[in-house]
Amino acid sequence: MKDIGVGLIGFGTVGAGVVETLQMNGDLVAKRTGARLILRKIADLDLASDRGVKVDSSLLTNDAHAVVSDPDIDIVVELIGGTDVACDLILSALEAKKPVVTANKALLAERGDEIFAAAKKNNTDVCFEAAVCGGMPIVRALSRGLVANKIESIRGILNGTCNYILTQMSAEDVAFDDALASAQEAGYAEADPGLDIDGHDSAHKATILASLAYGLGVPVSAVHVRGIRGLAREEIRYAKDLGYVVKLLAVIKRHEDGGKIEAHVSPTLVPSGHMLASVGGVFNAVQVRGDVSGETLYYGIGAGRRATASAVVSDLTEVARKLAFGSQDSLMPVMAQEGGGEFLDAGKIEARCYLRLSLLDSPGVLGKICDVLGGNGIRLASVLQ
Repeated sequence: MKDIGVGLIGFGTVGAGVVETLQMNGDLVAKRTGARLILRKIADLDLASDRGVKVDSSLLTNDAHAVVSDPDIDIVVELIGGTDVACDLILSALEAKKPVVTANKALLAERGDEIFAAAKKNNTDVCFEAAVCGGMPIVRALSRGLVANKIESIRGILNGTCNYILTQMSAEDVAFDDALASAQEAGYAEADPGLDIDGHDSAHKATILASLAYGLGVPVSAVHVRGIRGLAREEIRYAKDLGYVVKLLAVIKRHEDGGKIEAHVSPTLVPSGHMLASVGGVFNAVQVRGDVSGETLYYGIGAGRRATASAVVSDLTEVARKLAFGSQDSLMPVMAQEGGGEFLDAGKIEARCYLRLSLLDSPGVLGKICDVLGGNGIRLASVLQ
């Protein structure tokens, strides 16, 4: 059995989860893969805080570059987040021909082309299952399980914080601010929750999924984003009355006429009988429609120490197996597809919309509103007065 040296950059929540997972199930992974993952170094600026796991102090360092340059380290794991320092470290590792495992969705969404080009140039790999939906293996499902399909559409609940907030608002009939405070108290939302509740975290993940589905670089700017900040409790109530559940949904699909790609993140009314409507709390779910497979659904915990660590170690085992047995196959999860792609402008995305109006209680007012809507080619599917 071959030993594979692992260097970990970032010893926060997920990093500690990776260490814990290797300590708990390292022997099991070795038996299943034929390669033993050996933790050689852990880099972090804070080496004093208690992470809930015990590690030999000789493994700890403040110097992240020492991890990359260590000749005994075969795989570099990047878990510090951000798009500058993390990118420099990843590029340095790739230049040293060391494969990289990362959970950094923002970095991949914004600088993925640069990173993947460096990996290709140096004939090594970047694996990122943990960057989208925590422990749910959606990256592997798209790039391998559905490789025989043209992906027609992807619809997903990609952010556990927002889903928890919306679930609380619906189940407990509480205001947005109270639901957000509950999420922060439970540890599901950051002190500054903007990245989550403004929809940008979901947009980063949608960018990665769109790139996988259509085999092309997707700029973050191509994803139209609206979050749930300040969503009124009344909207949740009226949605229920109309037979819907409000979810922050990422939608990615290719249009048959012209082949343009639609990508957006927005609060969406999901029919209460739909599978995605039943996804509550911090769970994520992604529904993929392939032209051969039809619809498939992937469900699981979308964030957190153990769920994300599971995905990181999964990638580690794939890379370790390749290094141990000398495979030349690329592990980078990319679904190449013929031709390029254009993205649909946000103003040209067609969708059914929800409209709430406060009107004078006078005869004929609602009729006038209907005349205005009808005059602009807008029909009413259902009305609650």
